This record gives sequence, structure tokens and C-alpha cells, in this order.
Amino acid sequence: MFEISDESSKVPIKAWLPDEAHADGLCMSQARNLAQLPFAFKWVGLMPDAHGGMGMPVGAVLAAKGVVIPNAVGVDIGCGMAFIGTDIHVDEIRGIKTANGSLINGIIGDMLRNIPVGFSKHKEAQSCDTFSAALEQMDKYGKYPELASHFENGCYQVGTLGGGNHFIELQEDEQGFLGIMVHSGSRNFGKQVCDYFDKTARDLNKKWHSAVPDEWRLAFLPVSTPEGQGYLEWMGLALSFAKENRSKMLEAVCRTIENWIGKHTSLSFSYTGEINCHHNYASIENHYGSNVYVHRKGATRARAGELGLIPGAMGSFSYVVEGLGNEESFCSSSHGAGRLYSRKGAMERFSADIVISDLKKQGVALGILNKKDIAEESRFAYKDIGEVMANQQDLVRIVKKLKTIGVIKG
Repeated sequence: MFEISDESSKVPIKAWLPDEAHADGLCMSQARNLAQLPFAFKWVGLMPDAHGGMGMPVGAVLAAKGVVIPNAVGVDIGCGMAFIGTDIHVDEIRGIKTANGSLINGIIGDMLRNIPVGFSKHKEAQSCDTFSAALEQMDKYGKYPELASHFENGCYQVGTLGGGNHFIELQEDEQGFLGIMVHSGSRNFGKQVCDYFDKTARDLNKKWHSAVPDEWRLAFLPVSTPEGQGYLEWMGLALSFAKENRSKMLEAVCRTIENWIGKHTSLSFSYTGEINCHHNYASIENHYGSNVYVHRKGATRARAGELGLIPGAMGSFSYVVEGLGNEESFCSSSHGAGRLYSRKGAMERFSADIVISDLKKQGVALGILNKKDIAEESRFAYKDIGEVMANQQDLVRIVKKLKTIGVIKG
């Protein structure tokens, strides 16, 4: 870890990296902006996967006194991970052939057909506990009709993957057992919430002649205001939707696995250890004797004994971890490997054929609708997940190491 304290900063920056050269220039520039915020508490935290984002670095943690910053959570509110293990030994199913190729390829193909990815959504509205409950609380949510109008569309998107770096993976742990991991968030609903309240914050900050420059994209809302309370309520709704979205995809993947294994084997099996956690959100927490709003944008909460998920990139390793409760990071850790190249940079540097060939050599079954943008999420586009984990040994303990054996890219 290294620490930076500039004369112009209100608080220092603590980074879980060997040195500043391991962070890109945009990331450090944005971190310095965070460190100058008048409401920043103690210090700004950069996790070992930190890289430049929109306003606030991805992989950053900001504790703020009395305010929330919509753009410090981001447009994909509640983006996060879900995982469930099984007692199926991968060697028992790896060599099974079906009319669709290997059993694993068959499962991946079936998942791709039945779980909408990218901009796709369900053709019919799905049951959604989050929005059903919200409709019964319209005394609260009806104050924002612009946002409530998105409840209906959300019922078509619940249980869908989305695009970008979102994925569904079949994985093998070090004991050879099969696991399922999902990375997704609140889809378009979370974006609508962020955009609405970020615009509200920017308009109010301009009216208040805020000392925070608009170009920093860090407009804030005091939690004592109706607008601040409104954001917290709607962020909470987006968090609930994101968690339900991941749960429904896990259920769909489990049904697919049960169908294929039931059809092609006589195996019986059970599930173990479900985890479902966010890495884009803000929450009120007590640190160093003060109640503060901890913004985690691409950071996983890692309280002592708390289980979390840190994925690598497709074709590499992912981890189930246990938090160590390190207060210096505000009980946080990385949320993944962290980008080494931008999406555009990765596509310019690595061809789709190189990425597909790499996955084939590793025996990874790939499910994708369009191969032209696959390079942007290849393992070559990301930092070495092993190095990332080595840089946060004081934040988390590794519980399980998982290798990709099949992947659907959003």
C-alpha cells in the first residue's frame, strides 16, 4: 500500500497498490478530486483493481459526512456478484457427449437461448417481488412518477444479464466441484435512478454555488434534504432489484443444469454456499466513531467474517473470499481484476480470434451472440487477478479459487 497527501487535499489517498505507477493517470486524477471534497472523511481508498471511471475511479471507496453522491455509486446501482456451489464433480460430467457437443457446451448453449443478454429482455413480463412491493408503497415512490414509470419495463428485465463486463460462468474449484457465478446489476432501472438524481444534484449544486467543480462529475446531495432522502430510497430499490435479478438468473441456470444432468446422467446432487453481494452502492456505516456514507464504486464490502466474491476475467480465476474487517479500507476490497486496457483499447490490441483460440486451448465453453466485441472482456484486457489478490492480503482471505470452464458474455 502507498499513501499520497497533497497540500491541496482535505484528506490523503491510500492505495492498495505497490506504487502510483500501477494506477492509470485518469484514476489518480479522479482520486485527487475525491481527496479535495469538503465532506471527505479520513481518506480516499483505492483498491488494487482501481482504474479510471466516470467521476470516481472504479475500485474506489469514499466515506462522506452528511452527503451522498449519485455518480460515486454510478449508473449500474447494485451491480454485483452471485455464486452457488454444487457437490457435482466436474470430472463426472466433463467427458459426456450430447447431440449439442459436450454436456458443458450443451448447458452453456441452453443458458444463452433462455437468459436474455445484452439489450435483450423477456418477451413477457416476469414476476418481480421488488416492484410488486414498490407498487404497494406508492405513497413513497409516487413522488417521483418519472422513475416509477420504469417499474413495468423492469418486470421485463428482471432475470436478464445485460452487456459489458456482465457474465454467467460455470466454474471448477480446487477440489474439482462445479460452481455457478453471475455478474450483473440493476439493468436500465439503475441507470434511470442515477441519471435522474445526478442531474438533480448538478442543478442544486449550481444553484448553491458549490465549491465542487461540475466537470468533476461529483455533484452531491445532503442527506438532510428531500432530494438526498429520495436518492437513498430509490438507490435502495435499485439494490433490491439488482439482487433479485441475479437470484433469478441463478435459479434459471440451476434449472438448466438439472435438466441436462438429469437427461444425460444418473447423478444426484445438491447445492452449497449461496452468496449474493453488491459492489456499486452507498451505505451509512460507523467508522472511527462517526456515521458516514461509504460509497463503494467497484468495491466489495469485506467486514470481518463476511463472504464476498471477486471475479477475474473470463478464462482466468475467480475467488470466494472472507473479509478481514480492515478499517483502513473502510472494510472493503477489490471487486475484480480491474481493467488494464479500455474496451476500445482491448479491441484494437487483441482480435476476437486470439481470444476465442485462448479459451479453446483452456477447454472453456463459450456462449456469445456476437463475437466482434469479445476482446473487450478477454482476460488480456484485465490486470493479473493473482497480483490483485496478492495486493489485498490484509483485506480478505481466500476461501475458494475457481477456474472458468464455461462462460456466457453479456
